[in-house]
Amino acid sequence: MRLPLYQVDTFASRAFGGNPAAVVPLDAFPDDALMQAIAAENNLSETAFLVPQGEDFALRWFTPAVEVPLCGHATLASAAVVMERLQPGRERVVFHTRSGPLPVRRAGQGYELDFPARDCAPVPQPADLEAALGARVLETVGNEFILVARLRDAAAVRALRPDFATLRAVPAPSIAVTAEGDDGFDIVSRFFAPAKGVDEDPVTGSAHCTLVPWWARRLGRDTLRAWQASPRGGEIGCRLEAGRVLMQGRCVFFLEGRIEV
Repeated sequence: MRLPLYQVDTFASRAFGGNPAAVVPLDAFPDDALMQAIAAENNLSETAFLVPQGEDFALRWFTPAVEVPLCGHATLASAAVVMERLQPGRERVVFHTRSGPLPVRRAGQGYELDFPARDCAPVPQPADLEAALGARVLETVGNEFILVARLRDAAAVRALRPDFATLRAVPAPSIAVTAEGDDGFDIVSRFFAPAKGVDEDPVTGSAHCTLVPWWARRLGRDTLRAWQASPRGGEIGCRLEAGRVLMQGRCVFFLEGRIEV
């Protein structure tokens, strides 16, 4: 069986920036084991699989190790594939997912994701978190999807060199480390999910479903310019609106081909 495959750099204005995602358009979803094997072979933080559903698409996301319930950058990549390759000129698409319908529309030179906002609350700091991060944590908040650790400033976030062996033992599905921004950005973050097979994700839309409402309350404004300070780096324009997080980003196509399975 030969399947089309696209690799797209997302939340990026140039190749080799932002977060790369693979997108595999299908007529119907194959066995989960095959999709997981394809994602492991691609060895990117996410591979997206999309299937037509009326005028919309059903969408699923896999890391190299597990299926996940929500992914921002691979949704952005899927929207670019639909609107630039599968149905050129289309202005809007809705993806049906485990996290509900996710609309994406064209916005300037990029696209705008419409994602659910995820509230969080203070939680106890895990015992090994500071040792794993190699940094002092000022406070921790979280929900069922993510643990958020606030550091003293953006420089501390940028300087992190985590001990991933220790971080894997921290009892959290994923970890975002954040601080108030610098260099014209409102917030800065990094994202780690070693328990899901992704030590560090370059730019993470789903993390901002929690970060944006939390920082919006702290900073007293609903529009935020966010920078994810991974080695590749990526900018996300964010807005909190009616219980949703709207995120804007650009895409660069890197690879188009076929896989044989």
